[in-house]
Amino acid sequence: MSARILVVDDIETNRRLLEARLSAEYFEVVCAASGQECLDIAGSKAPDLILLDVMMPGLDGFATCRQLKADAKTRHIPVVMVTALDQRQDRIKGLEAGADDFLTKPVDDIALFARVRSLLRLKQVMDELRLRDGSGPVLPEEAGEGPVRGRVVVIAGDARTGERLARKLPAGVEARVESDPKTAIETVEAGADLVLIDLTASQFDGLRLCARIRSESVTRNLPILAVVDGDAGEQMVRALDLGVNDVLARPVDSGELAARTATQLRRARYAAQLRDRLHESLELAVTDPLTGLYNRRYLASRLEQAIDSFHRSGEAVSLILFDIDRFKSINDSYGHGAGDFVLKAFARTMKGELRAIDIAGRYGGEEFLVILAGATAGAACEAAERVRAAVARQTYSVKATGEVLKVTVSAGVAQLDAGETASRFLARVDAALYEAKTSGRNQVVCARPKAA
Repeated sequence: MSARILVVDDIETNRRLLEARLSAEYFEVVCAASGQECLDIAGSKAPDLILLDVMMPGLDGFATCRQLKADAKTRHIPVVMVTALDQRQDRIKGLEAGADDFLTKPVDDIALFARVRSLLRLKQVMDELRLRDGSGPVLPEEAGEGPVRGRVVVIAGDARTGERLARKLPAGVEARVESDPKTAIETVEAGADLVLIDLTASQFDGLRLCARIRSESVTRNLPILAVVDGDAGEQMVRALDLGVNDVLARPVDSGELAARTATQLRRARYAAQLRDRLHESLELAVTDPLTGLYNRRYLASRLEQAIDSFHRSGEAVSLILFDIDRFKSINDSYGHGAGDFVLKAFARTMKGELRAIDIAGRYGGEEFLVILAGATAGAACEAAERVRAAVARQTYSVKATGEVLKVTVSAGVAQLDAGETASRFLARVDAALYEAKTSGRNQVVCARPKAA
């Protein structure tokens, strides 16, 4: 994994040393000698990660980090603070300023590269979500706002150790302690916002549990915060390689645990909001906003897929094209609100009479198209007749006037012929619908097969 890394240190020797070590691992390295230069480069060159020294004249690392996280252009860049300071309050101060991690000089190469690659993987995922989401408004979680809340599953070797860890979590967090691996997995899968797992426990293989959580689709995106032995560098590296989001060395400091937990919960909540917005935008791209059915563009793509499948396997494909009879008169007599009500009511009725695998959508205006894979013309005619009869039995009340409407639909049905294109297939089902409309409406007409 290659990336552009910005190294910030006021001492040239330190910059050159980190540059050489990172370049040897094929990272592109950019250097800055001050906090202000860091801000300028971060804004113009958009590095993938920043290694930021704390003790610098003028704008120190803490102030620089706060400014980076306050700027919409740079707040998504992971920041690792690199410093000779090793005091509890300094680590917590750095984390609260928005730093993603804190490494103490002299920096161990294994620890450095494990942290760098872990944060780059996370940034890659988040960048992809933001790219697909588009340029929407800044979410509260994106700016690090809002209270810390969430459900945390604490997995430890025994209940006493788990309770001690749970007591160190931030206020407002709901914690559940588990010591049995099987029960812990069930609890996590039932619903959690963060997993805090003690990898120093001898009662179970914590790394295997982490791998299991990452392998299941329901928990794949769940953040994991792991507790490791302070001198167990290999354990920390393996945990990060398995996808653990963050690690915390024993002895566990309550302030540092609270800060790291808050960071992971906020980041997870922001990622969930991005995914929700992405799913919503994808849904809007393929659905009709009035009826909630698929739109014409989506129907066209699924029809092409069904035709391709027919040509490969020979499995029957049929179409139904519905049209609400005399729909214009409904709009003219009762208004477009009544017309919209009828369209939505018909969509619900139609869906209720079709198979779950049938693809139904609004084809345009008052026309609705249904793609029935694996259905012959006879089966499709029976489905169309069920829908027609269900609509004919119903009455529709106009809210504005209280008048009761009787609505009917006509339908054309066609089964795909060998070698037939999508346009020809649609033309035949449209011709069948036209015949149903011109010969009295409120009926189903099945298209004739293509002439040999």
